[in-house]
Amino acid sequence: MRGLHSDTGYLLYRLGLRSGQLFNTFLQESGLRLRHYALLRFLATSEGALQRELSSRLGYDPSAIVGLVDDLEKLGFAERRPSPDDRRSRIVVLTEDGRAFLRDTDEAGLRVTNDLLQPLDPAERDTLHTLLQRVAEAELDA
Repeated sequence: MRGLHSDTGYLLYRLGLRSGQLFNTFLQESGLRLRHYALLRFLATSEGALQRELSSRLGYDPSAIVGLVDDLEKLGFAERRPSPDDRRSRIVVLTEDGRAFLRDTDEAGLRVTNDLLQPLDPAERDTLHTLLQRVAEAELDA
């Protein structure tokens, strides 16, 4: 029988858990969790998104998106606005305070990643990132 560490899926799962723990620890004093951070990062790459789009793109349950957006609105990091395409719909957009928060947390986020990937040299980190990105893109396009 194979050991757990010979199972790539298990290793990805364990490293994902550890990465989440490290990020949540770093975010703790802001009152946010990794799910909030991911939503903010997604919004930073768009002009706004419908909540159902956020749900499908981030892989979160639609009911979870509602709570996350509510939390971010309370902090002033995101807001709901009427959709320019359909006044009955509302899009979620990143505010300037949300952009400032992301700028302020960039360095800390890099420290978390560097701590996690400390055993790898820079070339190995680049290779790992490229391979993970390829797998993630294939999975998201499926």
